[in-house]
Amino acid sequence: MSKTKSVYSCQSCGANYSKWVGKCSSCGEWNTIVEELISNEQQPFDWKADSRKTATVAKPVSLNEITPSEQYRLPTADAELNRVLGGGIVPGSLVLIAGEPGIGKSTLFLQVALHLQNKTVLYISGEESEQQIKMRADRISTQQEIILLTETCTQHIFKALQNIHPDLIIIDSIQTLHSNLIESTPGSVSQIRECTGEWQRYAKETNTSVFLIGHITKDGSIAGPKVLEHMVDTVLQFEGDQHYTYRILRTLKNRFGSTNELGIYEMQPNGLRQVSNPSEILITQREEQLSGIAIAATMEGLRPMLIETQALVSQTHFSTPQRTATGFDLRRLNMLLAVLEKRGGFTFGTKDVFVNLAGGLKIDDPALDLAICSALLSSYEDKPLASNICFVGEVGLSGEIRAVNKIENRIAEADKLGFQKIIISTYNKKGLDTKRYNIDVITCSKLEQVYQLLF
Repeated sequence: MSKTKSVYSCQSCGANYSKWVGKCSSCGEWNTIVEELISNEQQPFDWKADSRKTATVAKPVSLNEITPSEQYRLPTADAELNRVLGGGIVPGSLVLIAGEPGIGKSTLFLQVALHLQNKTVLYISGEESEQQIKMRADRISTQQEIILLTETCTQHIFKALQNIHPDLIIIDSIQTLHSNLIESTPGSVSQIRECTGEWQRYAKETNTSVFLIGHITKDGSIAGPKVLEHMVDTVLQFEGDQHYTYRILRTLKNRFGSTNELGIYEMQPNGLRQVSNPSEILITQREEQLSGIAIAATMEGLRPMLIETQALVSQTHFSTPQRTATGFDLRRLNMLLAVLEKRGGFTFGTKDVFVNLAGGLKIDDPALDLAICSALLSSYEDKPLASNICFVGEVGLSGEIRAVNKIENRIAEADKLGFQKIIISTYNKKGLDTKRYNIDVITCSKLEQVYQLLF
C-alpha cells in the first residue's frame, strides 16, 4: 500500500507549505491554505493501451532542418468562435474557456459540437446527467450526433477513449475531474494541475483538440493555479450579464492567432445566436435627439464596430465631484477632463461626470477619446449632436487630435451603416482616398475646431 503525506497548498496560486498558515506568502491571500493528501509512490500517467500512441524519444534538431508546413484548422459552423480562435480549431490544441456560472458556456460548446459536420465529437460532462444534456440538445434543435460520457475519473475516461478516437473532446468542466494519482478532492489545485497535465499530453500525442470548460472565482479570475493558463494553448473568457441577452467571447491568450478578437452572441430560447453585425445592437434607436450621446468608430481586432458613447455632466452637491465610467478607463476619463479644462476652458471641477459605453462592452481603444470628449461637451452645453455623425481620434494632452490605425475600416463601417459625416484626425488624411466613400470625411487637428464645428 502506498504511503501518503500531507501537503498544505494554496488554492489561489498553488504554493505548498509544510504546515497550515493563515496567509499565503506567495500571493498574499488569506484562508486559502488547505490540506491535501499526496501519495509518495505515484506512478507517472500512462495510457500505452491506446493504439495510436507510439513511444518516441525527442532528439535535438537544427532550426534549418525543420520544414515549415501549413497549419491545418478545423472550421466550425460558428463564425464568431472561428474568429476568436484565429480561423478555426487547431488539431492538438488545448483550449480553456472560463466564465460566470449560468452565462452559457455549456450551451455554447454543446451547440458547437452539435453543428460540427462529419467529425466525431466526445462531450464529457461531470456536472450534468445524460438526460439533462439531451434536454438541452433538443432545445437547440439539431439532429447531429455526438457521443456523451458522464464520468469524472480521468483514468476511466482514457480507458473509454481507446475505442472512440474522437476528433474533438469537450470537457465540462475541468474542476469536476479527478485523477487517482492524486489523493485530494476534485477542484483542488493539485487535482486541476494533474488533470490538465494529463489532457495536455493526450492532446499533443494524439493530435486531438481538447476544450476545457472552467469555473471562475468570486473575484473574476479562473479557478485553479495560475499555471493552468500557462499549460493551455488558448484562453477564452465568456462574459456578459445574466440579466441581459448579449454575451461576449474574448481571447485572453492564443498561441495560434491574435488576442484582440472577440465574438458577440445573443442568448435566445433555442441557444446562442451569432451577432454578425454588432454595430446595429450597439447603437440605440432613439425617437428624439438627446444631449450627451456621440457615436464612435472602434476596432476590436480586425472587426470594426460603431458604439454609442454616453456622457452626463451635472452640477455636484458634494465637495468632491463624482467621476464614474462604465466600460471606459476611469483614469483616461480624468485625463480627458483635464485637457478640456486646460485647453478648452470648461469648468468640470464643480460637475459630476458619468460616462457609459452602450451594450455592456469594455473597450480600451484610444480612438474613443474624440467621441467621449464630444459627448461630454454635448452634455455640458445641453445640446444634442446630429445623429448622422460619428467620431474617430485620439486626444493628446495638448488638445491635439492624433491619428489612429485602420482608419479605412472604420470609415467603411460608418459608411455602410448610413452615416453622412465622420470626424477624423488631420494626420490620418495622408494616403487616404476619400472619394471611395459616400460619407463626408471631415478632418480636424484640435479640439477647438471640433467644438466650433459642432456647436
